[in-house]
Amino acid sequence: MYSHMMVGSNDIERSRKFYDATFAAMGAKPGKLDAKGRLAYAKDGAMFLVTPPIDGQPATHGNGTTFGFAMTPEQADAWHQAGQANGGTAIEDPPGVRKGDTMTLYLAYLRDPDGNKLCALHALPHEA
Repeated sequence: MYSHMMVGSNDIERSRKFYDATFAAMGAKPGKLDAKGRLAYAKDGAMFLVTPPIDGQPATHGNGTTFGFAMTPEQADAWHQAGQANGGTAIEDPPGVRKGDTMTLYLAYLRDPDGNKLCALHALPHEA
């Protein structure tokens, strides 16, 4: 259903440092900067882009918006550590297992340097 996700940034070089580190923790390559000043990351057929807003206004994060990335629990831990070490902020509970009525997930949450909410997610077998 989805072809790509894009977030805005007010400082592409700051975002490059953060996203290069967090995507490396997932096993992806560093972002590529295009002629319009956008960073592009690709992994497993999906694209994630970081861009200065084309309308010239400041980039803002979406309240209630979360961008989720599928990865193993080990990758999620490395991603979370890399994000904090490169300008991101840990939010919500520490990385770990969350059990719901119908799902058991390994989750980790960060905000990027521009305030965008990101989630590392791995679905685990659910025990009734």
